[in-house]
Amino acid sequence: MVTSRWTAAPSRAPSPRRRGAVLERAILDATLEQLGTVGWNGLTMEGVAAGAQTGKAAVYRRWPSKEALVADALRAGLPRLDAVPDLGSVREDLVALCRGARDAMFSRPGFALRSIIHECDPVQGERFHTLIVEGVVEPTVRLLREVVERGIERGEVRPDAGNAYVLDVIPAMMMYRSKMCGCEWDDDDLVEMIDRLMLPLLRPVAS
Repeated sequence: MVTSRWTAAPSRAPSPRRRGAVLERAILDATLEQLGTVGWNGLTMEGVAAGAQTGKAAVYRRWPSKEALVADALRAGLPRLDAVPDLGSVREDLVALCRGARDAMFSRPGFALRSIIHECDPVQGERFHTLIVEGVVEPTVRLLREVVERGIERGEVRPDAGNAYVLDVIPAMMMYRSKMCGCEWDDDDLVEMIDRLMLPLLRPVAS
């Protein structure tokens, strides 16, 4: 189970009756909270209903299964990776991009997503494959490619650096060290990765 910084919310007084989009939003939020605290294996429809302060029947009327509920919660909650600022150098652009990726990884939806990746069996995980690729992997690689291509135009990056292996380095390293080493990627960690790994990898070869 993924360890989370998020803790279960304290007991609250019953909330006024909610309907429609307001209730659905509360259920999806409770799903992300459950994933971040008890993980995929510990998540139950009953627990989600309790977290949303509604009845189990209200959850099942909208989502027939745990998989369908989690897929919609992730789809609604994952942060959008739309742009990275042009700060004038590939180093600063990469640091800014990595900070955004770090913040997404350690957000509530980020913890929820990692519980899916780490705990689902292959059959269960297949249901979420497209969502993860389209919502996380492809946008991240697209932004990395944009940063690398800007660096090539400025002469900071070697012309052949925009390949799939190079673009995979940052997401692979961040996921590996987060999972295997417990790294939370503070700013010093990010800068060290950029300076000691990425810049030497991207730097033009001296003629």
